Amino acid sequence: MEEDHQDLTSSSSLSPHNSKPLINHNCPSDQMEPSTPSRLVDRLINANHHPSPSRTIVGDRFIPSRTSSNFSLFNVTSPKPGKPDEDSAYTALLRAALFGPDSGFPFPGTPDKVFGSLPLNRNIFRFKSETKRKMPSTMPFGPDDSLPGVNYSPVKTPRKVPRSPYKVLDAPALQDDFYLNLVDWSSNNVLTVGLGNCVYLWNACSSKVTKLCDLGADDSVCSVGWAQRGTHLAVGTNNGKVQIWDASRCKRVRTMEGHRMRVGALAWSSSVLSSGSRDKNIFQRDIRAQDDYVSKLTGHKSEVCGLKWSYDNRELASGGNDNRLFVWNQHSTQPVLKYSEHTAAVKAIAWSPHLHGLLASGGGTADRCIRFWNTTTNSQLGCVDTGSQVCNLVWSKNVNEIVSTHGYSQNQIIVWRYPSMSKLATLTGHTYRVLYLAISPDGQTIVTGAGDETLRFWNVFPSSKSQNTDSELGFLSLGRTQIR
Repeated sequence: MEEDHQDLTSSSSLSPHNSKPLINHNCPSDQMEPSTPSRLVDRLINANHHPSPSRTIVGDRFIPSRTSSNFSLFNVTSPKPGKPDEDSAYTALLRAALFGPDSGFPFPGTPDKVFGSLPLNRNIFRFKSETKRKMPSTMPFGPDDSLPGVNYSPVKTPRKVPRSPYKVLDAPALQDDFYLNLVDWSSNNVLTVGLGNCVYLWNACSSKVTKLCDLGADDSVCSVGWAQRGTHLAVGTNNGKVQIWDASRCKRVRTMEGHRMRVGALAWSSSVLSSGSRDKNIFQRDIRAQDDYVSKLTGHKSEVCGLKWSYDNRELASGGNDNRLFVWNQHSTQPVLKYSEHTAAVKAIAWSPHLHGLLASGGGTADRCIRFWNTTTNSQLGCVDTGSQVCNLVWSKNVNEIVSTHGYSQNQIIVWRYPSMSKLATLTGHTYRVLYLAISPDGQTIVTGAGDETLRFWNVFPSSKSQNTDSELGFLSLGRTQIR
């Protein structure tokens, strides 16, 4: 190497046999002999060259910046500025890694303290795989590979609702009248239906049909309603009377008067029976008292066609042909809440069994909406335009879902998820308005009735348990039969 330098610097006065050091540390810096290789190169570059004061001298050396380097990929820790001992250790390590352990550049004395151990045969430019970082818990989707300690629940398969009724009953003379309520299902699993001037009972376990009563040619059945417990059945008539029957003995217990016109709506609360009439009034009747009614509720301006007590028996909701929805308490004779947002008759009413004070109501042909109310805060929670006349509503007691039946113009049955109000199923089959609706005591099955003179049974809700109890309801008797 020295002979090469000599050839390059033949004009120099240095001798190859000169034993003096190349740099004299006793001389001032401006009088040093340019005897180092870098200074010799500088002399060649700057020979016979006088830089112009207006030009900026730019060197040709590329000095990379390590500030943004990811040294963790090489098992090398980035040098920390301001610490000469660590800088020198880093430089020694880098030289040994680049040129090998035999290059004359030893490793620093305490590599473990600064950088950790590094294999001698390791190439610094060989990348290592980065350690997987644990994903934050707020990530909406999980990674392809399961993370340790994280359990991913399987995606639930959407519940399938059968699109066809499992049973159809012929119901001759079932009236096509929006304002009547002619079907109800008891807690003892007995279905009652008013056909013309007669009332029939259908036992869901045995499929036995019993004729309960015949009102005669001068009267007709306008509403039926089972007591919450026991075997008592209320029958509202076209002549404005309310009859109480003991269905187990097929015996009439009592006849109550008071209404001047037909009784199209009935609702039980323990021993208290509420009846709504075309005469615009609601009577509260205690079957234990001698009087026909204990109080009279006034407020509607047209026929009362919907009545429902809340599950805690504290509030009574009423709907009328005046497009009004009222809420009454146990002692009021005037409505404590009034809602006038519907633009058609309000027959469809349902209280939620899951949340206190949650009430649903549906409007007729000119309205078509299902509205939800919080009677505790006296506020409207939401509104859904169904596109068809809303005839009935019933809430599932097993899951937070609701069923609506419709008339003009779709004649369909819709199962909704609440509160999203997304459609779970749309069921069709009736050729007339689906005016009547009741739910089985186990909460799994609904029965619908229409002016096409049929009753159709649908499995729409899951069981409250993990297994169905179809055999208990007598569902094995499929097919089409006649209710009378």
